[in-house]
Amino acid sequence: MTLIHEQLVERTLNTLVARFADAKGAKVEAWVFDDEKSRRQAEAKLADAGVEAKFRSAYKPLLHFLLEEVDLENLSALHVVYPVHKACPKNRFLLEAYPLAGLVGEIHLSFEAGTEDAFYAVTLTEKDGGTETHKVFAPNRLHTDFIGETLLSPTGWLAVDDGTGERLETDYELLFSSAMGAVAAHDWGAKEPYFDELNIAVTLPAEDRRLAVGEEVVSLREALHEDFYFSLLEVFQKKSGRPIGDRGLQPGQIIPEIREGEIMSVRIETRPLWTSEAVAETQRLASAVSPVSVAQIRQELAAINGVAFEARSRSGRAIEARYHVGADKPVIISGGQHANETTGIVGALRAAQTLAARSGAHFVISPLENPDGYQVHWRLRADNPLHMHHAARYTALGDDLEYRTGKDLFEKAIRVEAESLSGAKLHVNLHGYPSHEWTRPLSGYVPRTFAMWTVPKGFFLIMRHHAEWTAQAEILIDRVSRHLAAIPGLVAYNAAQIRLFETHAGETGFRIINGFPCLISIDDRHTVPLTLITEYPDETIYGPAFIQGHTVQMETVLAAYDAIQTIEEPTSISKPAV
Repeated sequence: MTLIHEQLVERTLNTLVARFADAKGAKVEAWVFDDEKSRRQAEAKLADAGVEAKFRSAYKPLLHFLLEEVDLENLSALHVVYPVHKACPKNRFLLEAYPLAGLVGEIHLSFEAGTEDAFYAVTLTEKDGGTETHKVFAPNRLHTDFIGETLLSPTGWLAVDDGTGERLETDYELLFSSAMGAVAAHDWGAKEPYFDELNIAVTLPAEDRRLAVGEEVVSLREALHEDFYFSLLEVFQKKSGRPIGDRGLQPGQIIPEIREGEIMSVRIETRPLWTSEAVAETQRLASAVSPVSVAQIRQELAAINGVAFEARSRSGRAIEARYHVGADKPVIISGGQHANETTGIVGALRAAQTLAARSGAHFVISPLENPDGYQVHWRLRADNPLHMHHAARYTALGDDLEYRTGKDLFEKAIRVEAESLSGAKLHVNLHGYPSHEWTRPLSGYVPRTFAMWTVPKGFFLIMRHHAEWTAQAEILIDRVSRHLAAIPGLVAYNAAQIRLFETHAGETGFRIINGFPCLISIDDRHTVPLTLITEYPDETIYGPAFIQGHTVQMETVLAAYDAIQTIEEPTSISKPAV
């Protein structure tokens, strides 16, 4: 273990209370990264000292203004003119208002792009016809980040006695910047991986706030996890000479653990690979309300007849699979490539068990391709069960296994063997994505290279295919989406999420086929000519939502399996590009 950085950070709210405790009669307004409870407590302390203080949220300021300072139930209409700044996407401040459109109920809500770059102009129309107008400040700063990119990011602000004020570097910003600077300055050597585990342990005095819209939650802890994880990936991508967003980078396992606590602190150190395995009670697979344990995955897989084969992860964990031989056209079924996307793991097992009971069924099933990431997900959920936990997305090498090349394939070897054994022309690869908004507030707000994933847009399908298989890909998507459209409530679920997405983010950019967003493209990277990828908003869900998620995943596999059986192969096939 090597200690890289350790720091205690004084809370900005405490600093402000101490600074103005003797300023009786003063008027203080500040924007900070704190939950509402903490901000109100600080205001009360200054009120006792005769100071009029208003502490607002620097994170999603319009949303918090409307939640904290407006009686939404008394409104009939709400019109928002949002800021537009030349240093960021035109819709960024509209995104920051998410999920307002889902919170207002029957209120008539309208948005308009403005000309100012730092203020929302809000017109409130009450049910009795009265109107109010407000200007809501959204403090931001232009800065250069740790890979040399110029970004516009939310920041703290302080104004005294009705002055215009100035930027206030908050505790949240200071903790992040000092920690990132320490990692970037450390000598990591020249060879990947640079470490086994890089652990970023943070305590942050901030409560999450659940919102009455689907799985939405406002969480400063989660936002910090996401900013640390992806910013550190970017630092190591730059160090390695790779392009930003490159998924082949193998820095090691980056694990931010952001816990709630009264003392604001950060400790960064390298650790050995984590090899523990979480233990949990066995659930009935069809009604599983949460991710199932690895022990149960093994047990469920063992119940499927077929040839057993496996690969090994970097930490030595097994990636197990079964080849069930039959007279049908073969299909490869996989889940858990990104291990925080958990409905696909259960859905893959349920589909394989259903198929195994059929005469002639022919498939390969590998339900958990990334066991190292899966254990990280279990570990992180213990403290923050509702967060998306992208630190569990990649392997212990720190890469996306699908993009791995070279001699040591580790987890990817399971796919190579599956293709060799089966000769399948279709791979159904079950995935998920965030069930609620994904932000990086200290790095421009919108997740860099993942902007299309920032807000949920329902269950959707991605079809990647060889050029000669274009017609077959279209037929398969049509048949699968028709089958899915018959699942009670699924099309309505999609429509509701798409409406919310389009209000705050614009057009999805996807084709809508039978009620499902679909992205179909030629991609010769894969040996298998047809790859159907599912995307269910499942990071991280439980209960009936989890059951619906893995049921939809299962039904997709079954529909795709049935469809490929009657689809004719192209008559002329060229070899895929190497």
